[in-house]
Amino acid sequence: MSTTQDVAANKSIVPLKPQEYKGKVDPDWCPGCGDFAVLKGLQKVCSELGIMPHEIATVSGIGCSSNFPGYFNAYGMHTLHGRPLAVATGVKMANPDLTVIATGGDGDGYGIGGNHFVHTARRNVDLTYLVMNNQIYGLTTGQISPTSCVNMKTKSTPFGSVETPINPITSAIMNGATFVARGYSGDGKQLTNLMKKAIQHKGFALIDIFSPCVTFNHDNDYSFFKPRVKRLEDAGHDPSDWKSACEKAMEWGEAIYTGLFLQKEQPSLDQLEPVLEDGPMHSRELPVTSEQSDRIFKRMM
Repeated sequence: MSTTQDVAANKSIVPLKPQEYKGKVDPDWCPGCGDFAVLKGLQKVCSELGIMPHEIATVSGIGCSSNFPGYFNAYGMHTLHGRPLAVATGVKMANPDLTVIATGGDGDGYGIGGNHFVHTARRNVDLTYLVMNNQIYGLTTGQISPTSCVNMKTKSTPFGSVETPINPITSAIMNGATFVARGYSGDGKQLTNLMKKAIQHKGFALIDIFSPCVTFNHDNDYSFFKPRVKRLEDAGHDPSDWKSACEKAMEWGEAIYTGLFLQKEQPSLDQLEPVLEDGPMHSRELPVTSEQSDRIFKRMM
C-alpha cells in the first residue's frame, strides 16, 4: 500500500486529489442522506494516505449504502445481500496487498449478514468495514432493521417494534474485532480520522456510522443525534480498556458516544494462514501445464 512517505520519496507517484476518487456514477441517495459524508470522507482519506485507486477494492452487499462501489473510483464488487464480508475476505486472502474496504448498511451487515460479521471479526481479517447505520431498511422504503429502537413505528411495525436492537459495538468487541469504532455523519472531522486509523490498522476494523435516513427514519435523525453525540476522546477514554469500551458502548440516552472504543494488536488471518507462507496466491504460477489449463477452460465454457 502506498503511503504519504512513499509519495514524498518517489516523485513518479503523483498523489491524487479527493475528487479523483469519484466514481463514474453519481450517487442516487436522497438529499441529506448521511451516506454522502461517508463517501466524501473516504475520498479524502485515500487521498491523504496516498493510496492509488488500483490498490483499493470496495465490496458491498445490498441496500442504499451498498451502491457505494459504483460511486468510488477503485476496484469494486456489488455482491449479494449480507455477503460483502465473505467476498471481501476472499479478495484480501487472494491479494493481501490490496486495501480492502467493505461497505453496507445495518440491515445488510447485522441482519442477513450477521453470521459473516461474527466470523470475520473472530478471524481478524485485515479489512475495513464501514457500516452506514440508519436504523431502518431504506431501500425497501422503511421497515425496522436489527438496530431499530424499541417502540419504533415503521411500515412493518405500525404499533411499534417489540424487538431489542443489536449493539454492533459490543458485538464486535465480544467476537474478537481488533479495531472497533463508531462515527457520525454529522461529524466529518472525527469520521475521517477514524477511517484513516481503521485503514492503517492491521486486522479487522469496524466503523459503525450513524448515517441518518432523512426519508424513512424521522425518529433517529440529525436533530436526535446532535445534542446526544459525545466524543470518546473528550471523555478521556482509553481504547486499550476493554471494560470501559463495553460500558461506553452500552450508553444510550443523554450521551451516545462516538470515537474509537477498542484497538489491540493481534495477528491477522493473512499473517497466520500457512497457505500464504509462499506469498500471495495471485502472484504465484499455476501448478498446471498450459495444456491442462486449456482443457479446464474448455470444460468451463
